[in-house]
Amino acid sequence: MGAVVGRSVPRRDGPAKVTGAARYADDLSVEGAWFGLTVRSTEPHARLLGIDRDPTFDWSRVVVVTAADIPGENVIGVEHDDQPALAVDEIRHHSEPVALVAAADPATARAARAAISLRTEPLPAVLDMLASEKACARYEISKGDLEAGFAEADLIVEGTYRVGPQEHIYIEPQAMIAAPAADGGITVTGSLQCPYFVHAALGRALGLPIEKVRVVQSETGGAFGGKEEYPSMLAVHAALLARAAGRPVRMVYDRHEDIAATTKRHAAVVHHRTGVAADGRLVAQDIDIVMDAGAYTTLSPVVLSRGVLHATGPYRCPNVRARARAAITNTVPAGAFRGFGAPQTEFAAEVHISRIAEVLGLSPAELRRRLAYREGDVTATGQVLKHSVAAIDVLERAEEASGFEQERARTRRGSRDGGRTAPGVGLALGFHGAAFTGSGEKILASVAGIELTADGRIRILTAQTEMGQGAATVLPQVAGDGLGVTADEVEPAPVDTALVPNSGPTVASRTTMVVGGLIADAAAKLRAQVEARTGRPFAESWRDDLAANGPTRVDVRFEGFPGIEWDQEHYRGDAYPGFSWAAAVAFVEVDLDTGQVAVRRVVAVDEAGRLVNPLLAAGQVEGGTLQAVGWATIEEMQLVNGRFRNDRLATYLIPTALDAPAIEAHLLESPFPDSPHGAKGLGELPMDVGAPAVIDAIHDAIGVWITELPATPARVLAALRDLAEERTRGDAAGSVS
Repeated sequence: MGAVVGRSVPRRDGPAKVTGAARYADDLSVEGAWFGLTVRSTEPHARLLGIDRDPTFDWSRVVVVTAADIPGENVIGVEHDDQPALAVDEIRHHSEPVALVAAADPATARAARAAISLRTEPLPAVLDMLASEKACARYEISKGDLEAGFAEADLIVEGTYRVGPQEHIYIEPQAMIAAPAADGGITVTGSLQCPYFVHAALGRALGLPIEKVRVVQSETGGAFGGKEEYPSMLAVHAALLARAAGRPVRMVYDRHEDIAATTKRHAAVVHHRTGVAADGRLVAQDIDIVMDAGAYTTLSPVVLSRGVLHATGPYRCPNVRARARAAITNTVPAGAFRGFGAPQTEFAAEVHISRIAEVLGLSPAELRRRLAYREGDVTATGQVLKHSVAAIDVLERAEEASGFEQERARTRRGSRDGGRTAPGVGLALGFHGAAFTGSGEKILASVAGIELTADGRIRILTAQTEMGQGAATVLPQVAGDGLGVTADEVEPAPVDTALVPNSGPTVASRTTMVVGGLIADAAAKLRAQVEARTGRPFAESWRDDLAANGPTRVDVRFEGFPGIEWDQEHYRGDAYPGFSWAAAVAFVEVDLDTGQVAVRRVVAVDEAGRLVNPLLAAGQVEGGTLQAVGWATIEEMQLVNGRFRNDRLATYLIPTALDAPAIEAHLLESPFPDSPHGAKGLGELPMDVGAPAVIDAIHDAIGVWITELPATPARVLAALRDLAEERTRGDAAGSVS
C-alpha cells in the first residue's frame, strides 16, 4: 500500500457540518411540497373494524391514504413478508401505522390527522417474550458432548441475564421527501443507511419497475442501525402520499414519534449453565437465548443469528450447546442496532465469566487469560481461527494501560467519602465477527467501482452511506492509496441509485473491510489500465489518458472470502471470515445512598486489522464506548401495556457531555490477510464490551451482581438490600448455632 492508508486525514464532511452548511432532509426546500403525517394505533393488539373521518372536516384540502390505496404489495419485507406498510384488519402493536394524511401546510395536516378515528375491537396482547409461543427465527449451535462435559465438571455455575430495549437517539430523526415523476416513477430523498433496501421496498409497494424508482441519500445525522430497515417504511409512506397528491410530500418525524414508533435494540433474556474444571477450564456451556422481535420479523433472524454466534464469548470450550429464538410479541418491532445481537449475548457471557472467576477465587483478568481464544483454536461452530487472533493482545494492553490489578487491589481497601461512595474497577473481553455471516457476502455479490469522469474527476462509486462514521473519508483514502494519489484527489459519488451500483448495505461493520476491499481492487485495476496505456505513473498521466481516451470506469464484484465453508442449515463452519477483538476496563463510583452509578473512566482497547484512518477509528471507539455506558447505566425504556412510557428526550435519558467518562482509546493492528488493505470491522466492536465492564466494576465496588441492564439506581439499591438481608439471615443463623 501507499502513503494514504494509515494516516489521520481530516474528515471530508467535517467543514460543512461544523459551519452549518450541511443540509439534512428537513433543510431541503422542495417547491410545492406538502406535509405528510401518520395516523397510528393506540392499542397493542386489536381488530381494525374501520377508519372513520369526521364529516365536519373539509377533506377537499387534504389527501388520505389507507391500505386500500396501495397499488402494489402492502408489505415492508426484509427477512419475512409479514409487516404491512399500513395495517388492514389487525393492529399488532402500539403506534402501528394505519393511515396517512398530507396537506399544503403542517397545521392542516395535523387537523386532518386529528379528524380521523379508528374503530377497533381489543384483542389479547402478548407483551412478555418468555410467554410468547410464536417465534420468527430459531437457531441451535452444537459442539462436542454436552452431557459428558458436565459430567467432567468440578462445579456448575448458572445465571440468567436480561437486557431491555435501547433507543438509537440519532441526532436527526427519520425524514423522507418523495417526488412523483411525469412518467409515473418516484424519487425519494432522505436520511438512510441502505439505499437499495429502500429502492426494493418502493418498487414492491408502488408496483413499479426498478428503472422508475430512484433513491437519494441526503445528509444523514446518525443512524446506528436505526436507519437500516425503518426508512423503507417511511419512504413508502411518503411515496404513497406523493402519488395521491400528485406533488412532492415531505415526512419528518418529531422526536416523540421517532421514539414511540421506530425500531429498537432487541430486549433479551440469556440463561447460562456452565461446567467448570477446578483449574478454570470451561468444559461445558449450555446457553439459552430469547430475543423480543416485537410484532413483526424485520431483521430479527439475522440479529438473533449474530447473537447466538457470539453467545459463548471469545473462550475455548469443547462442549457447547446454544439455542436461540426470536419471540413475536405485541410490542413495537425491534431491529438493527450497533452490535446487532452480539452486545446482548456478550453481556451475558462476560458477566457470567466474571462470576465464575469469583467462584474460583481468580482475578477476572487471569481467568480470561487462561480461556481466551488463540490462533488455532476452534469456535463453537467448528471454525478454526487461523489468523489475526488478538484476544490476548487486547486483554494484556487493557490490563497494562489501566493498571487493572493494582486498581483492583486499591478498590478492595474500601469506599471513599466517609463510606458513602464505593469505587470499583471492572474488565470485559469481546470479539465481533467481521462482515456478513457465513457465505452472506458471496451471496450478496456487492459491486463497487472507480471512474475517471468526463469533467476530469476521479470518483468512487458505491452505495455506502456517510452517517457520521467516516465512510466518505476512509473510502477515498483507500482509493487514493491504490492509485498513488492523495485522498483529496478522489471524491465519492453522491449516494443515488441512479448513479451508483449496489455495493450492499452500510451495516455489519463491512464498509471498510468489504467495500473498501473492492475499492482497493478497482483502484489497482484502473491504475494498471492507465499506466499500460501511458507508460507513466497514474498520478502523472491520468489526465492525459482521460483527454486521449475519454472516461474510464472499472467495476468490481465481490466474489467471497477465500476458504469460507458454512453450513447454514446446521450452523456449522466458518461463521465469519475473521473477527475483531476488544477489551475494556471501566472505573466506577457507586453512591451507596442513592444507588447512582457514575462511570469515571474507561480504557478501551480495540483491534480491527489495519487502520485506514486512526483518528476516525478512535472516534468510533469513543462513541461506541459511550453508547455502551449509557446502555449499562441509564438508558431504560419503560414498556407499559405495549407502549413506551418514556418516549421523549425529557424522560429517556442518555449520557450528556457532563456524564461522559474519560475514554482512552488504544488501537492495535493485526492486518487481515484476505483483504487488499488488511482492514476488519470496527464500528460495532466497542458496544460488545463496555456494558459488562461497567457491571463488573459495580460488583467490585459493592459486592453484588447486577444481572439486568441498565443498572439503574433502583436495581442497585434493590441488590444492596438483598445483600444486607442475606447477611442478616447469615448472622442470625450463626448466632442460633
